[in-house]
Amino acid sequence: MTDRRTFLKMSALAGGALTLGVTPDVTSDEFATPSPNPPGPAAVRAPLTILILGGTGFTGPEQVEYATARGHRVTLLNRNKTRPDFFKGRVEQLVGDLNDDVSALKGRTFDVVIDNPTTLPAWVRNAAQYLKGNTRHYIYISTLSVYSDTSRPAQDETAATTPMPADLDPYTLDRANASKYYGALKTFSEQEVARQYPGIHTIIRPTLIVGPLDRTDRFTYWPYRIDRGGEVLAPGAPTDPVQFIDSRDLAEWTIRMAEQHTVGTYNALGPVTPLTISEMLYGIKAVTTAGAQFTWVPADFLQDQKIRPWRDMTVWVSPTGRSAGFSRFTNARALAAGLTFRPLAVTAKDTLDWNRTRPAEELTALARGAVGGISGAREAEVLAAWKAKQQKSGD
Repeated sequence: MTDRRTFLKMSALAGGALTLGVTPDVTSDEFATPSPNPPGPAAVRAPLTILILGGTGFTGPEQVEYATARGHRVTLLNRNKTRPDFFKGRVEQLVGDLNDDVSALKGRTFDVVIDNPTTLPAWVRNAAQYLKGNTRHYIYISTLSVYSDTSRPAQDETAATTPMPADLDPYTLDRANASKYYGALKTFSEQEVARQYPGIHTIIRPTLIVGPLDRTDRFTYWPYRIDRGGEVLAPGAPTDPVQFIDSRDLAEWTIRMAEQHTVGTYNALGPVTPLTISEMLYGIKAVTTAGAQFTWVPADFLQDQKIRPWRDMTVWVSPTGRSAGFSRFTNARALAAGLTFRPLAVTAKDTLDWNRTRPAEELTALARGAVGGISGAREAEVLAAWKAKQQKSGD
């Protein structure tokens, strides 16, 4: 188990961290020296009582760190199983299960509730039997996956969301169905939040959440792979767009939204300006010394090789057809509400440092591409097939 304080706290790396526009002929040595650490978060004048549902997984620990640093009083409600007593002595721990018994909330009042884990709308309804009328602000962490149409670029929070199939009762679905109906269940959970907490709720829809503590390897694959050096399979075209958000940026903004009592619906994604897959990969390379070299393989060839976007080539999807707008949602509303981003170099370096502290079995799984990314052997096969195709075309 990795302690919440083990990953590096650093600010921008010189040069490439400031622009994110790193070009292929730039060496990593030029960006190897970190600038001084930024000051910690300032305490607020009016501390809040904050209940965090979950709080010990991925984004939750960052919320706790930032909230307590700013002087807020934090209570967690979870099963106390993921990281038992992770914040013992620093926050109040209530034991409960959103799917079952949440009676620990009986008679309690909070200024703010932050709902991190809910996928099933029954969880919202279950907690509301104690929280409705006993909080001034309910913040629900949803997902960009609620949107039903990813073919159109520049969509905002008014875009159509995914409805539940008419023949299904969303309140009776269990965890086993969560992935199959994920977008629809999150949509219905948003609607349940609105019903239970009218006028005092905030819906935050993040894109891919990345950074230290993320065991899905959906971004971690790239710092890990690039740090190994050698020839790296790069997906699609260098100009293909990507969007993601550092878990710490999401967590800290969520706490600031609570402090400001900001309600409404917001897409939480970054960076501030559009980022391409080549800028992301070369930006990650800039914080390593391995000298990785990228070979770009077109999307159609990857499809022929059964290399899946998002799962095998993490972060990336082809910006065509039904996924043309997948990595092109607008974040204008969130920016206006104060969402900020740390540089890519910070996210990459911190993720890489944290990844080195993971248990051996997790690192083995990452090397095999068991969760996200592909194995070195499979990568070599695809690169060899691509080169053979190019050679044949040139004959």
